[in-house]
Amino acid sequence: MTKIVKQTCVSLCASAAGLTIPAAASAQNVFASTHSATLPTAAAVDAGVILVEVSHRFGHLSDGAGDLWGLDGFVLNRLGLAFALHDRFALGILRSNSMDNLELNARFAGLAFDAATGPVEFALQAGVAWNLQTDTVDDHGGHQHYILPGGDAGGARDDELAEDNEMQAYGQVMANALFAGRFALGIVPTLLWNPRIQSRDAETTVSVGLNGQLYLDRTWSLIGEWIVSHGRKGQEYDSGSFGAEIRTGGHFFKLLVTNQHQMNPTQALAGAAEDFLDTGSWRFGFNIERRLGGLSRMK
Repeated sequence: MTKIVKQTCVSLCASAAGLTIPAAASAQNVFASTHSATLPTAAAVDAGVILVEVSHRFGHLSDGAGDLWGLDGFVLNRLGLAFALHDRFALGILRSNSMDNLELNARFAGLAFDAATGPVEFALQAGVAWNLQTDTVDDHGGHQHYILPGGDAGGARDDELAEDNEMQAYGQVMANALFAGRFALGIVPTLLWNPRIQSRDAETTVSVGLNGQLYLDRTWSLIGEWIVSHGRKGQEYDSGSFGAEIRTGGHFFKLLVTNQHQMNPTQALAGAAEDFLDTGSWRFGFNIERRLGGLSRMK
């Protein structure tokens, strides 16, 4: 009898603890991909996985059929490569042809638990970037990498300033939660150093990103994000994006509409040159992410 009483007490205590202590997280990620449009997510990948990314942003949709709705002419590219040294730790490099922005970053993910509403995940990311282009306009020798309508680069700087002020850095926290098994929601507060390289005096500022994803089925989902930033010359507006994600066994294809032509973190987090609420500022873009090697965690 005493043994039975002890066992019963132990079971009751364990049950009570289970109500107050979060359970270990499931193997499913809240966001299937490590990025939404430009914001990172807390999604983890297995050790040994290589992440390859190719992203483009084009001209304005309002350019119409004559310019194939912005697909003719203007294009900005981003290439990314990351390697997961551990299930929780990865190193990456990003390269954008907007101001020749080159970034090295580190990512720590894998802190998670199962809440009453669903999985909750956290991650940290930090990076340092250099803007290596010293041309007075951001047109890359006539390659039509124009920033604003009419060819105004909106980011010109002289050679002397470029040498003195080409470095940027950031640190951010990603917090993600899944609701009803279908809706992923994330918040990304970021501390950004030197958001505007056209200024001689570097400053430190805070931006807050919000991203969401609605899973329609295992392949298709809808995505959206908004980055609240402090307005400054040439970066007066918040960045907004919406679109669809298509997942096909290790590939993530994102088709997007956005007012933000820049993609690297130190650029996109600083603000946009055009107002998202003005549909004339909308551009088409896409991201492609490929996972190679390892057994990547898929929802």
